[in-house]
Amino acid sequence: MDSHPALCQAIANRIITNPQKRITFAEYMDMVLYHPEYGYYSSDTVKIGFRGGDFFTSSSLGNDFGELLAVQFFQMWQILGQPTPFSVVEMGAGQGILASHILNYLKLQHPDFFTVLEYIIIEKSPSLRQEQQQRLQDQNVRWCNLEEIAPNSIIGCFFSNELVDAFPVHQFTLEAGELREIYVTTSQNLTPETPSLLGEKSNIEFIEVLGELSTPQLAAYFDLVEIELSQSTYADGYRSEINLAALDWLSIVADCLQRGYVLTIDYGYPSSRYYNPRRSQGTLQCYYHHRYHDNPYINIGRQDITAHVDFTALESWGKKCGLNSVGWTQQGLFLMALGLGERLAALSSQNKPLSQVLNRREALHQLISPTGLGSFGVLVQSKELTAKEALQCLKGLTTPG
Repeated sequence: MDSHPALCQAIANRIITNPQKRITFAEYMDMVLYHPEYGYYSSDTVKIGFRGGDFFTSSSLGNDFGELLAVQFFQMWQILGQPTPFSVVEMGAGQGILASHILNYLKLQHPDFFTVLEYIIIEKSPSLRQEQQQRLQDQNVRWCNLEEIAPNSIIGCFFSNELVDAFPVHQFTLEAGELREIYVTTSQNLTPETPSLLGEKSNIEFIEVLGELSTPQLAAYFDLVEIELSQSTYADGYRSEINLAALDWLSIVADCLQRGYVLTIDYGYPSSRYYNPRRSQGTLQCYYHHRYHDNPYINIGRQDITAHVDFTALESWGKKCGLNSVGWTQQGLFLMALGLGERLAALSSQNKPLSQVLNRREALHQLISPTGLGSFGVLVQSKELTAKEALQCLKGLTTPG
């Protein structure tokens, strides 16, 4: 398969230098996606879009998604009393397309807001950051790491679109009713002294082994989301994922936010659906040239690996971090409430070639499709809003129509 030899070597080295000759799946996924030189998101491997990409996002479908988000950010600014500056912190900005759509719309439609807007991008991928800087070179945008933002310094909104699904997850299974963690090791009995066996044509394999939990946080997670993994309900061999990295991330975000909102858009479920006994093999998926499968041990470093988001965990952990839950909805309803329906209705009166109108209609329908992007979850949390501010309903969370 199309794996990156140097990345396979690095992973194998991590395994054979570990006293137990294994690493957690979260460590494996972190290296595969974020190794500083060879990881999927760290090199120029990552491809987003319809042509030749591994996946596409809502911003790939035109300006509408970004412009409707801009409508929501403008209302947030108004609810908070029009603070100066108002910071929009986009975490994981892809190619910078979404930021471009948001900023261009605000510059034209809400220049008063645009002049006080501080747009910050948090991006781990060097290649994507470079592409963003090229695309947004004429915009007033600042790049930094999340850890570089001072505690209690942001008034505004932290937001992400399809970010949390790419955080490294721990995998577990049930064995005789007990939680067991899934680890990754090599199929060959390598030692640190073994000469490298990983040439361009090497057939080294990574395989799974079971072991005790690597951290007590994994068992505590199910208390957080109020799921009881009883033997009577869950069959032996049931497996799924736990995203501890999402909780760490949300802790930092909550700490940095002085006052305002956290907006998280991603595919996922509440815990009761995520850990439904019938979803017995979890949600882990790999994306390679617009095709998806469930084998993370092929195309290493060349494919995306994701897991659905547990929105209950984000809500419950957020409360522990001082974030109040404002509301949860689906992307289709969120965008319709922000005006996508009016945009669809206006298409029939536009004096444009029929092919353009039909293409745009198709793009808008994809954004709200209940079997696709429209089913994504939208979670809004807030911090330090006054009682009056908290009573003002966000436009995207109102019932459309």
